[in-house]
Amino acid sequence: MQLSVILVCYDMARELPRTLRSLARDYQEGAAALDYEVLLVDNGSPRPPSLSQFEDIDVPLRILQVENPDTSPARAINLALQHATGDIVCLMIDAAHLLTPGVFRQALSCYRAFPDAVVAIRYFYLGNDEQPVSIMQGYDKPTEDALLSRIGWPQDGYRLFEIATPLRHGALLTAWLNRIGETNCLFMKRSLFQSQGGADTRFDLPGGGLLNMDICKRALESPGVTPVQIIGEGSFHQLHGGISTNSQEDARAKMQQRYREQYRAIRGHDDLLADVTFHHMGQLRTDASNITARDRRRARELGLL
Repeated sequence: MQLSVILVCYDMARELPRTLRSLARDYQEGAAALDYEVLLVDNGSPRPPSLSQFEDIDVPLRILQVENPDTSPARAINLALQHATGDIVCLMIDAAHLLTPGVFRQALSCYRAFPDAVVAIRYFYLGNDEQPVSIMQGYDKPTEDALLSRIGWPQDGYRLFEIATPLRHGALLTAWLNRIGETNCLFMKRSLFQSQGGADTRFDLPGGGLLNMDICKRALESPGVTPVQIIGEGSFHQLHGGISTNSQEDARAKMQQRYREQYRAIRGHDDLLADVTFHHMGQLRTDASNITARDRRRARELGLL
């Protein structure tokens, strides 16, 4: 098998059907001929998902359940890794993300150029600002539903760029060539992920703390790999009540401090960004996918430029 996609979910009845549709054979370019599987790991949902819920979605789905689940996704990731059969793993640690239609095709093409590639897809929030900000201004699930309805998703997956905001990590402007610090869609060889022991279960804080960034950094800095960022494709976060997104500002700041303290205790440093040089591959399909131009317009409107 060529590809195993790992999704971790908790109480995502609204978001999961959309996520799976964005992974379907009739949505992802070339997926009809692709030998792949989607491993959905439920991490203790009050109402666990079942295959019957997604019968109308053409996706090669397997559902796994974590025994005695906890609030970190680390064990769920490792369970999926044990069951994965693909040569390449795509890790989506948050199962509430939608992908643009060329993600699989573009990411897998990197392995023809660089056999040991680690491929990162840029992270976006649905809505007109980063969601920790937008929810304080009234952004909610009905608003998000209306946005997706307005663009007619999933008929044209690239219209997601029209209703989304890139994850900036405090930067004023975002460009495709900016180094990615975090991704919710990371491709690597399964053998590489296994050799690193999968997800480090010491990241046991609610939501996993900085587990996602740790996995990304360790993969990108592994000896012999070629780091690649994809241009013109994205992973789009649906609002779902996540721990980081939905916290009030003061609570979120305290939580982030706990995350950093744990990361420092485990890794012995505070450097979360991978110290690597990226190759870039891809193309801009639409005007809206030119995120540099969009961010410049936004900054001018706010009087920041």
